[in-house]
Amino acid sequence: MMNDETNQKHYLNVTLENEKATGEEIILSFSGVIRQLKRFFLIWLCIAIVTAVLVPSGYAVFASDQHKNLSAVVSFNYDGIENGKAPDGSTFYSESIKNPAVIEKALTSLGYDLTQLENIRQGISIEGVIPADAQDKITMYKSIYEQGNLNAGEKMLEVKVYPTQFTITFNYSKTGFQGKEAVDLFNTILTSYSEYFFETYGFNQALGSAVIALNYADYDYSQAIDVFDATLSTLQEYVNNLSSSDTTRFRSTATGYTFSDLTESISTIRDVDLDVISSYITVNTVTKDKATLLAYYNYRIENLNRSKKIAEDELKVVTDAIQNYEKDTIIIYGENQDTSQYTQASQAYDNLITKKINAQKSVSTYAQKIDELQKRVSDLNGKSAASKQKMEKVEADLADLSVKVNDLLKKVNDTANEYYETVYLSNSYSILIPASSSALLTTKSILKAALEPVLILEALWFVIYFVAAFILALIVENRKKAADLPENAISDAKIPENSENEIQK
Repeated sequence: MMNDETNQKHYLNVTLENEKATGEEIILSFSGVIRQLKRFFLIWLCIAIVTAVLVPSGYAVFASDQHKNLSAVVSFNYDGIENGKAPDGSTFYSESIKNPAVIEKALTSLGYDLTQLENIRQGISIEGVIPADAQDKITMYKSIYEQGNLNAGEKMLEVKVYPTQFTITFNYSKTGFQGKEAVDLFNTILTSYSEYFFETYGFNQALGSAVIALNYADYDYSQAIDVFDATLSTLQEYVNNLSSSDTTRFRSTATGYTFSDLTESISTIRDVDLDVISSYITVNTVTKDKATLLAYYNYRIENLNRSKKIAEDELKVVTDAIQNYEKDTIIIYGENQDTSQYTQASQAYDNLITKKINAQKSVSTYAQKIDELQKRVSDLNGKSAASKQKMEKVEADLADLSVKVNDLLKKVNDTANEYYETVYLSNSYSILIPASSSALLTTKSILKAALEPVLILEALWFVIYFVAAFILALIVENRKKAADLPENAISDAKIPENSENEIQK
């Protein structure tokens, strides 16, 4: 009897322990997960397709204005741009590309009104393209700086980058222009800037305007001679500078002149026409107001004397500096301990010599002008005023001289313009990549912008799909196991043979 009770207790314990162990076990099979993935595959696929279609479509509808962008690349190529300088030596500002005068000229040439000018200007942005060598240098210093080298940080700040190429972007969403109209306008603005660039840095336009604005009739005859002489002197210096920079022996197709031809023409007018009229005025004491002219001459002499004194002081300082300058000594060691040495001038010494030459030239020029004016004063004081007939002759000669000077000035301007545009500044500004637009490019831009949110949503749907299949497979597998548990527990338990009858009882 005792053995039967012991066997019965053993049976019950095994059953309970088996049920307890089975209840805590988590059942999941790979085939179960696959079944759930197949079960919800069509739902996930439909959601993924709808997302791939609706997101770009919605992006195109609500954010299409952000992609109304045109871009172009322009390049500058002249001496000084690599240091951030304009052709005239001033600081170059890339923002001048969207100067209102440039946009106005483009709109006018296309027949548009100017109501959208400010919107167009605000829609244009300019970004410099950093040269590859500068980018590599900055990257190198940055890498060293990140490793703890503070000197590399200072070196990185010292790297000055002056781009020679610029990417120009035009967002026309607020301008009212569409597609091809915006492209034509943008390219016209870039072309108009080329004309603006030549007009701004051609140098001769400002000279021509200043000289033509002078009216010799507002001066006394001797003063008019000085005005013409100053004009021709400025013109002569300008042409000489052009000639020194010209290595092509340039000849204008518009005027037929070279710079040497223009120099000869200027010299002829100064040495012949101007000197003849000046001599006639001086010899015959031709003047509109003798007292006023004498006061003018005396005032000029005083100013010239002061300028001459300054030049003489400068010449003395430079001369003393040259005399006391110690030239660089070079020692050459030869064989048998023989040595030789000689002195060599440095760049600083050469600069002093140049300053001395310029100072001597200034002193001589001032002295020559003072002598000339003193002679005029002497002639005026010793002679009576000229007759009306002589005054009329001088006025006629000055009128003819004015025509010759203005004609020569126009030839200089035309020749210089052509030289700058075809030679000196021919490649200074160029449009490397003009603006272009098409429906395909716009579509690509929208799809590219919508790609990131589409990928994020698609990844999110896939994670939800996979996690849902995993959880459902887990639930189904464990429910099925739980339903089969009593039968399995009884069949797996080891029941003693001698206790079977007791259970039946």
